[in-house]
Amino acid sequence: MRPRIRPARTEDLAELVALDAACFGSEAWSEVAWADEFDRLTQDRVVLVADEGSLAGYVVLLVPPVALDVVEVLRIAVAPAERRTGVGGQLLTVALDRCTGRTVLLEVAAGNEAAIGLYQDFGFVEISRRSGYYAGGEDAVIMRWREES
Repeated sequence: MRPRIRPARTEDLAELVALDAACFGSEAWSEVAWADEFDRLTQDRVVLVADEGSLAGYVVLLVPPVALDVVEVLRIAVAPAERRTGVGGQLLTVALDRCTGRTVLLEVAAGNEAAIGLYQDFGFVEISRRSGYYAGGEDAVIMRWREES
């Protein structure tokens, strides 16, 4: 069964915090950081979740006013048990559908080959790197997507 992609609700907060911790460990956002994302939902944030009765994944977008062309994928994660099942692609498809006519940027650890492959499959291209950006000295790869006209 494919999960339903829907906007996050405040009652998802605890499950998002737990999922983020499972995916990012010590780099996970705190409950306070997640609460701040929810406070900004009506301003410039979009949080989408993949819901299968429990959360299978999420994506957080920074969507500035229409006058600004660039959207940022701030965070995307899939529950470890749901990886390689298409959930990440579903989340990315719905997220990109919300970005019509805009450029989308994201950052990914250089060693995360699975994520980089997914992003490339969607048409993202590497535009730069931040050397030694992550703990342990791993580079951050900056990628860009622009909808084909």
